[in-house]
Amino acid sequence: MFEAIAIVGLVMAVPITAIITDHKRRMAKIRGESIREEIELEKLKQQNFIIETEKMKLELEKMKLDYTPAQSDIMKV
Repeated sequence: MFEAIAIVGLVMAVPITAIITDHKRRMAKIRGESIREEIELEKLKQQNFIIETEKMKLELEKMKLDYTPAQSDIMKV
């Protein structure tokens, strides 16, 4: 009787092991894709930050040029 239970247990262990292994593979694949997407998002954020920084630098330079008093303005005072 014990031998029959042992055989049934071994036979059932194989599919259960396969299911668990398949599940772990799928989860690892999903995690890998998620990490790739996060990396891509961080790259986009960094590019956006650089673009915004450059835009702000250009705006600051424009403001400096616009608000710098001209030589003729100083003479009028």
